[in-house]
Amino acid sequence: MSRTWYRRLLLSYFPIFLITVTILIFIAFLFVNEISRAETKKADRITNNYLVESLQRTLKEIEMGVLKEVESNPGYKEYFNREVGDTASMYAVAASLRKLSDNPDFIKSIYLYRQADRSILTQNGLNDLQTFADKAWVEKVLSERQEQGWMPVREYKDMFDKTPVRVISMYKRMPLPFGSQGILFINVKLSGIERIVDEMVDGQISFVEIRDRQGNTIYNAHAKGESRGEGKVLNTIHSETLDWTFVSGIKDGNLFGWVSVISYIWVILGLITVTGAVVYIIYITRRNYKPIQVMMNRIESLQIRNAESGFIRDEMKLIENTLENLINHTLDYEKQHKENLLLQRSRLFMDILQGGRMDGILQRMEELGPLSGIPEKAKFSVVIAEINRYDAVFQNTYSKRDQNTLKFALMNVYQDLARNAELQGWAEWVTTNRAAIIFLATASDAEMREKMRIVADDCRQWVEKHLRISLSFGIGSMADGPEEIRDSYRAAEAALQHKLLMGESIIMTGGESARTDLIETYKYMQMIADFVREFRMSSGNWRLRLEEIFDSFQSDFMKDDDIRSLIQALLQMLGREVAVMSDELQREFAGEKAAKRQQALKEAESIGELKALLFGDLTDVFRTYVSVSETKSYRALVCEMKQYIEENFTNPDLSLKHLSDRFQVSGKYASYLFKTEFDMKFVDFLMELRMKEAEKLLLATEDPLQEIARKVGYANSITFGRVFKRIVGMTPGDYRRVKRFTLTRE
Repeated sequence: MSRTWYRRLLLSYFPIFLITVTILIFIAFLFVNEISRAETKKADRITNNYLVESLQRTLKEIEMGVLKEVESNPGYKEYFNREVGDTASMYAVAASLRKLSDNPDFIKSIYLYRQADRSILTQNGLNDLQTFADKAWVEKVLSERQEQGWMPVREYKDMFDKTPVRVISMYKRMPLPFGSQGILFINVKLSGIERIVDEMVDGQISFVEIRDRQGNTIYNAHAKGESRGEGKVLNTIHSETLDWTFVSGIKDGNLFGWVSVISYIWVILGLITVTGAVVYIIYITRRNYKPIQVMMNRIESLQIRNAESGFIRDEMKLIENTLENLINHTLDYEKQHKENLLLQRSRLFMDILQGGRMDGILQRMEELGPLSGIPEKAKFSVVIAEINRYDAVFQNTYSKRDQNTLKFALMNVYQDLARNAELQGWAEWVTTNRAAIIFLATASDAEMREKMRIVADDCRQWVEKHLRISLSFGIGSMADGPEEIRDSYRAAEAALQHKLLMGESIIMTGGESARTDLIETYKYMQMIADFVREFRMSSGNWRLRLEEIFDSFQSDFMKDDDIRSLIQALLQMLGREVAVMSDELQREFAGEKAAKRQQALKEAESIGELKALLFGDLTDVFRTYVSVSETKSYRALVCEMKQYIEENFTNPDLSLKHLSDRFQVSGKYASYLFKTEFDMKFVDFLMELRMKEAEKLLLATEDPLQEIARKVGYANSITFGRVFKRIVGMTPGDYRRVKRFTLTRE
């Protein structure tokens, strides 16, 4: 098989390696470049500062040398203080000026202006201001009031010069420091300053440009007045002494000259390092590929052994397929093993509850069940949890999937609460609505029963609060060994068969076996017959007979199913006797009413609730039966009452009590008779008569509302108006206005 994955690994590593090395070199280049720029700028700034300081120091030395000579030589004072024409002092000062001007590299000229005779004394002699070559500059200075240090660059030409010379000038009032008798002028050659700049600047690498306060170029180093050429400006320094700006930088092509200093040795070392890294990558890739190669060889041998047709050339694809098959086989095996284990556990659980195959039961419980550490003489007890109203509520409310999820959650709740109570429990669903829990006894019988009761109560409350499901629990007796667990299970089942009589959600047996007495059928059939006879006789004693039947249920400790069966027989016998008397009674024992009654009796959770439902329904049936029985006798009475109401409805005192006193019947019975015969209440019938009469009076008369209210039987107009609006839909005044307007238009 070709080593495809081996080549993939190499092709995966090499681009990363080369890209990484390239990026590192590029980053190193940028890093060194930034360092070079910073260092170059720093060196240029130091050089430029030194240049400026050198120029300022040179001019300061010139200035201080001249001022020192003027201050120390008394001839200058005599020249300004004596009368005009004193040649002795004039010669002495001229000799001093020649001495001071003995610096041809920098000093162009030094001369004195005397205010007394407006004359100029130079090193060559005395001149009149009007004929002096630098007359214009002198007159400009005379017009200024303050000294300004070194003045801007200007062109200077004396009588011996053929071409003007660029100088910078300074003047001082004489006598020093602030005299008014004359002025000392000092002119320094700009060429001397340019020579200093050229000496201190390497024209091949860097440049320096000097600018005045207006930004005009005074001098470019080594440029002879030409442009400084292309270059990168790095620093700008301003000289306060000269009022000049020095712009300096590196010429193009010299900023990266440092690259040439890199030795070929470092290049060779870099190549050796990269080559070594490549060799190491190949070596480590080959070494890491060996386990894959071994695995591929084994897979290929299995393929050849199984005579599979065709080979997959991609190693990773082949390994993936092999692992996928292995995982699928493992999952299938685990799933099948788990299903078998669940089936075996469920079968064992049912064997224990039903007393099936019990050989080696303790060992099988240890292996398959969740109970551990079961001693040989262990005691057990069974608790049954039942979902109340399973068919009516649970199945109708939740889908099949939700039912399975809730049942799984209930199993976990049972076992978690048992563990919290330090009990070992094994829970399984035994029917669709019942789960059984086998508890391993870890304390005395009394303590165990109390612990199981607490666990059952906690479970009932938690499930009712969080899952909205109602549960009932039956706690069986203690079993001495696995063989007697079925007796505990039966006792728990029997306990749940008496939920109506116990009236509790948790029912505990006293340890006795389940009762198996047969129902005394004749006894109850006789009691039901007596009840039906009293009912047919329209006697109120039927309630006493029914009370006796329920008392017998409790004294005989009847099962829930037996109680419901006897009640069903009672209703059937009663229906056969009375339903034939009228269609209304027929509907009471057949159809929708009967179905609702049966459903309500089936959902009753206690004997008290069942008794109240039955008494309520039978009371309604009894009333109907009595009314049907007395139909012929009460019709005349009802008609007479109706006629009396129609004749006396304007009487404000007309009421059920008034009718009761008038016809010698109870008010409740009178209302019942009226409702039965006319299918409407007495009050509604009375209001209808009064409102019809009120409508007639409102249209036919102009009587006020108070008078009309009195005529139709109301003591005040407010009550009359409220009733009229509720019945008719508008107030009496609106009714009169609307109806009359309608009649007028017609």
